[in-house]
Amino acid sequence: MATWAPAPNEPSWSCTQEVMPHSAGRSGRRTFHPRTMAQFIRNLVEKTPALVNAAVTYSKPQLATFWYYAKVELIPPTPAEIPRAIQSLKEIVNSAQTGSFKQLTVKEAVLNGLVATEVLMWFYVGEIIGKRGIIGYDV
Repeated sequence: MATWAPAPNEPSWSCTQEVMPHSAGRSGRRTFHPRTMAQFIRNLVEKTPALVNAAVTYSKPQLATFWYYAKVELIPPTPAEIPRAIQSLKEIVNSAQTGSFKQLTVKEAVLNGLVATEVLMWFYVGEIIGKRGIIGYDV
């Protein structure tokens, strides 16, 4: 099993737990050395701004892409789109009644299943938000 060692320019702190003399007799329980823990916290606090800046720099392009598609995809339907949606639902019901859905290719069937799964998951998310908790649902 590999052990971690600090880089030469970093202050030395240990990921392993050091046994303190006063705790050695307590059923094998180990505690961190206070100086080592303080160095760890100081090192973490010093690196936090750089980590936050890196996260912000990385996430800006992804957020821009998300907002671009969110503005297009997450808007409610216009009145002109409602009759098309109703016609599409009628076609789905008709294909279920006549059995023409059996003529779909595997790719079309998988895509239809994924869309149905997405609609079902958004329904569950709405239910969880409305109930303000997951408790009570078999998820």
